[in-house]
Amino acid sequence: MRLATVNISGSPRVGLVDGDDIRLLPEHEGDMVALIAAGWARIGQIASDPDLQSVPLSSVRLMAPIQRFGRDVLCTGWNYWDHFEESRGKREGQDVDRPKAPTFFTKAPSTAIGPYDEIGLDRHISAKWDYEAEVALVIGKRCRSVSTAEALDCVFGYFLANDVSQRDLQRRHGGQWLKGKSIDGTMPIGPWIVSPDELDLAEIRLEMTLNGEVMQSALLKQMAFPIAELIAELSFGMTLEPGDVLLTGTPAGIGNAREPQVFLKPGDQMVVSATGLGELRNKVVAADLHGDTDIPSMEQAG
Repeated sequence: MRLATVNISGSPRVGLVDGDDIRLLPEHEGDMVALIAAGWARIGQIASDPDLQSVPLSSVRLMAPIQRFGRDVLCTGWNYWDHFEESRGKREGQDVDRPKAPTFFTKAPSTAIGPYDEIGLDRHISAKWDYEAEVALVIGKRCRSVSTAEALDCVFGYFLANDVSQRDLQRRHGGQWLKGKSIDGTMPIGPWIVSPDELDLAEIRLEMTLNGEVMQSALLKQMAFPIAELIAELSFGMTLEPGDVLLTGTPAGIGNAREPQVFLKPGDQMVVSATGLGELRNKVVAADLHGDTDIPSMEQAG
């Protein structure tokens, strides 16, 4: 099954994607997070109602599937060894040894936008805007210190993300990633959440194209730390809740590691796709995100 959030008369509504249509679930059943907590079995019962309203997907705007976040977006760094190695010596004095366990960080929920929304780029904020295609997952039940064998049972479903990053902000703030990953409206997610039974995780191919050119392409089985291990490590002594989102890392091909480097600019078209998960299509546009700040321009600083 595939669940999406769409804009209906100015309000978010959750629906079950059925071919070219979406069957809207009753508003009283709650938002996406409430439905995640209820589980797929309950969603199946709701969806069995033949009287559910159905509308063409082409007639509605797809929104970020999750609109309500209980915490920061959880993220994984360096989870493809080719990505870790491509950036060696290019981290501007912030290189580290190859990690022996997953590297986790967080980013602000205010980054999340819809799968086809525009991404505003402000060179005052950053001169080094980069792309990162990722597969994300959403937790389906409360869990803590789960075993690797049990970990995938805690996953409600999977979707796509583009972890657009500002590399100079990462360096400016001591190499920690929160600030350089948390600019408002820069992380498209979606287009819908896919149930695990529809996917062969290891064989999913994740790709990212920029203006029609393939920049990233990898199979999920190339991950340094498989998804079950990520969940086991992240939940080690730390409670995960239904609706928590985890990005699982990006493969090689990022703009910052290329020679010459490739950074995003207004007019660029990005497409992130993966087997069974659909695609994100986002245009980069010029925007004023700095307002009346007295922080110096990062473009001039670079």
